[in-house]
Amino acid sequence: MEITMSQLMVFMLVMASATFITRALPFVLFDKHSDHPFLNYLGRFLPPVLMVLLLVYSFKNETFISLDFVPELLGLMVTLVLHLLWRQPLISIVVGTAFYMLLVQTHLLG
Repeated sequence: MEITMSQLMVFMLVMASATFITRALPFVLFDKHSDHPFLNYLGRFLPPVLMVLLLVYSFKNETFISLDFVPELLGLMVTLVLHLLWRQPLISIVVGTAFYMLLVQTHLLG
């Protein structure tokens, strides 16, 4: 079965609409309840919890016996230092990720 360009465009339009609706729906539904204590609690504590989960997921397969985890550790350290210095999450994440990718792609550590 061959997919035509018009079918592909319709598919992309449907997917873009579904993505937009799922992103906008919470703001529409919770507009009147934005000062609810539970939502304030989630807004305060959920981002750090998600960062810890991502950190645990990143290191879950590491053995820590060999030095194979050094690029990940250095990338994490660069991200942490930049975040503590500037308090700009986007900058620290982008630079830390770029530093990690540089280490991995160029094999600077062996």
